[in-house]
Amino acid sequence: MENKIKKEDLEKWADYLLDHSLEGVKSDDIIMIKGEHITWPLMSVLQDKIFKAGAIADIFLVPPDNNRGLSWGASIAKHGSVEQIRKVPKWHRARYENMTKYIEIFGAEDPELFSNLPEKTAKAIILEDSSFREIRLSKPWVVTLYPTKGFADIEGMSLEEYTNIIISASITDPKQLDIIEEPLYQLINKTNMFRAITECPDTKNLLELTLDITDRKAVKCNGTRNFPDGEVYTSPNANKVNGEIYVDLPVYYNGATIQGIYLKIKDGIIIDYSAKEGFDTLKNIIETDKGSHRIGEIALGMNPGITKALKHPLFVEKVGGTLHIAIGASYEEPYVDDPGSEEGKKLLQKHTNDGSLNKSAQHVDIVTDFRTGGAGKFVFLDKTELKIENNIWVVS
Repeated sequence: MENKIKKEDLEKWADYLLDHSLEGVKSDDIIMIKGEHITWPLMSVLQDKIFKAGAIADIFLVPPDNNRGLSWGASIAKHGSVEQIRKVPKWHRARYENMTKYIEIFGAEDPELFSNLPEKTAKAIILEDSSFREIRLSKPWVVTLYPTKGFADIEGMSLEEYTNIIISASITDPKQLDIIEEPLYQLINKTNMFRAITECPDTKNLLELTLDITDRKAVKCNGTRNFPDGEVYTSPNANKVNGEIYVDLPVYYNGATIQGIYLKIKDGIIIDYSAKEGFDTLKNIIETDKGSHRIGEIALGMNPGITKALKHPLFVEKVGGTLHIAIGASYEEPYVDDPGSEEGKKLLQKHTNDGSLNKSAQHVDIVTDFRTGGAGKFVFLDKTELKIENNIWVVS
């Protein structure tokens, strides 16, 4: 089914990605644009703008059986071995190292092509790709979501309805988010303990998760990394996360939906977990490596314009009045002012060595709804309780 998006909407969307998210295009830039062929309408507009600016657009077309353009796709997972997966061609790394900026366009033609992969080889692909993820994150980057029938089907929507939601959010000026997020940003920067209280729908028991964010910096998200955007996040001390949490909103991962997640965490380690749907997928995430048994992020959704909780993590985690944690890797920005400086690198290594900064091949966001009817009940930053007004978190 053809997806018709107005040219002017594609132009506006591309301008936000290049001028706002990546802070413009310089003549010496080599900007990788990665996505499936089905996302070509947006890729085409982006490359035209990059070439007109005198820079180079490196178009990285992703095979439809390769979720998000990892080092390998589904074929090698089904028919190859771990030894083969470790033989990533040298030119692949050189391509990543050569780029100066990075745009990834989510959107799959047929998500079934990369779902239900063998556990051993699927895990090996994630582990092998982790070094390339680090290269991507070390440079200016942004990710966005292109509407496809494959993803619309996952949401149980028509392509037209799904497209309208995606486009509406993707052509909205993100600068307003900076103002909306400021009070929460200031409060998190002064907070030592983050507490989230959720309710298990089966037992009605209240579950409390505490995360130590002492000396961690908050980060406001207004479209410079995700587009659309709208969250304030930080990374907790990965050694000092304790308690239980119930996660009710569905999250899409590698061709599967996970929902109804329960986690129990002791001294930073996930010691028990379950899911009402997609347990095997959750298990594969958590059992990827040592760091995937820990928590790397805590964040609050702050986009008042995104009210529909789509399964794709780029959208569900931005819904105003939600909270998400990430299973896996910490972000570096909450630990140091400049992760790329020599001093910053030394401090990051110190935090890595003592375990407060978590390293993992995984970083998977799971989201709890704190709006009326959701499993989320209370959020406290130290002794300050947060409330939801006009679809965003506010300081009560």
